[in-house]
Amino acid sequence: MAIRFSRRQALALGAGALASPTFARAQSALPAGTIKLLIGFPAGGGTDVMGRIVVEKIRERTGANIVVENKGGASGTVAAEQLKNAAPDGLTLMLAPIASTVMAQLTFPKLPYDIQADFAPISLLGTFQLAYAISPTLGVNTLAEYIAWLKADPKRASFGTTAMGSLPMFFGTMLGGGIGVDLQPVPYRGAAPLVQDLTSGQVPAGTGALTDFLQHHRGGKVRILATSGARRAIAGPDLPTFTELGYPKIVGDGWLGFYAPAKTPLAIVEAFNREIIAAANAEDVKKKLLDAGLEPRTTTPNEFADFVVAELARWKPVIAASGYKHQ
Repeated sequence: MAIRFSRRQALALGAGALASPTFARAQSALPAGTIKLLIGFPAGGGTDVMGRIVVEKIRERTGANIVVENKGGASGTVAAEQLKNAAPDGLTLMLAPIASTVMAQLTFPKLPYDIQADFAPISLLGTFQLAYAISPTLGVNTLAEYIAWLKADPKRASFGTTAMGSLPMFFGTMLGGGIGVDLQPVPYRGAAPLVQDLTSGQVPAGTGALTDFLQHHRGGKVRILATSGARRAIAGPDLPTFTELGYPKIVGDGWLGFYAPAKTPLAIVEAFNREIIAAANAEDVKKKLLDAGLEPRTTTPNEFADFVVAELARWKPVIAASGYKHQ
């Protein structure tokens, strides 16, 4: 069921907010005090970079004291559990990808939170393509060369993934099925350590968001072979898609969104929604997000709730068919 703020709920939330010391500012501004933005992955990864870009603009616009706290581990679910247990006062938020929300809900047999019952959606931030990258130490430059390299020695058929049970992981296994190689995922605690191992050749290949790899690709630390879009990414027009390389079934986008704990007063949710939308639509922020591989797309809280419901319905049969479950 979609998460909607009905008129009755809005009145109830408003009544709760009247008792809160932050209410005076919540109607027109963010809560007073230090606001913590939880990121479920290490510093330097795509989610972390996007979050810091937006936070910097919100600070600039409002003077709010917002700090980023990286809580890596378990495919981003450590941060999500912390959000669930946080006070619903607007002082703890989370920016999370599909990996730690929809995909976690569908792949963990016992998840300590429910993304619909325990979180208040604020806004989608944007969508991103997935990327398949290889280490520059392999000595190959194209997807065709990489496939030949794999088939010359099947023991090489492994790839790092930024989170097990995530969209990037399934993207890698889909590639394996498409090229007839049993690619085995190797779990990492986010993009930053994966990029480090790709650069040094500790792992031959890796999957993640385009936002995780794009700047490192431009710097020569990794080599992106292809992306998952139906069309080339705005941020990477030089990068081919799997579709154009002859693999039309390897297609799909990921996304990032902001959440607050459930029962956060509606006035506070709406205040954050306004500031996130304003920040994401600022020309300098939009350029930074696009350059990093994220295509900005903001929503109302209700639109984001409906989007999450649709994504759960979209991926549930895919996960069921794969038989994958976290141990």
